[in-house]
Amino acid sequence: MFQDQIQMIQSITPFLLEGLWLTFRITIIGIVVGSLIGLVLGTLRSLRILGLTALIGLYIHLFRGSPFLVQLYIFYYLLPELGVAWLQFDSMQAAVITLCLYTGSYVTEIVNSAIAALPKGQDEAARAVGMTKAQSLWYVVLPQALRMIIPPMSGVFVIIIKSTAILSVVGLSELTRQGQIASLRFPGDLMLIYACVAVLYFVYCYPVLKFADWAEKRIGGVTLKMR
Repeated sequence: MFQDQIQMIQSITPFLLEGLWLTFRITIIGIVVGSLIGLVLGTLRSLRILGLTALIGLYIHLFRGSPFLVQLYIFYYLLPELGVAWLQFDSMQAAVITLCLYTGSYVTEIVNSAIAALPKGQDEAARAVGMTKAQSLWYVVLPQALRMIIPPMSGVFVIIIKSTAILSVVGLSELTRQGQIASLRFPGDLMLIYACVAVLYFVYCYPVLKFADWAEKRIGGVTLKMR
């Protein structure tokens, strides 16, 4: 019996690893691009520019206040129905774009909260010595805000990794989808198959969690109260 299970694991492992690799690629793109979006929008929101702040706030509330699955359906099924050429997304494009914007909404609020948490005297002192608003933001405010940004970012990244589990609804064979396919091949080993899937997710997420611990100790991060 154990020999049969070992053979089953050996037969599905290449497919699970293929799904893990796709999950890794999608999440890396989502994390990198989403973090850049969040850094820019979070910084702009902290400037309190009339009109722009409201638009960024609307973006945050839309993407943080709705399920990722609904967003994915909109980008993959609804937007292409509008007939606009540049809104015709395939499954990979829809998944990546949705994940980037979803990640960006969380990172935007983290960056904005970190900047808002800094004492106002930091910016005032920089301006007093002749720095412009942009120079104060770049050389004084953002470097200090980064100390508070890094630790909570790891929590967001784990959320993003786990969110990829529903990308199979648009036809992507990521890790969870490969587990579903394997369960169809071996219906009598569902527990073992999904245990293997869970282990692979853990192997992927664990280094991110350890990085969070290291960042809090090494960088001296502060827990931010999300607004």
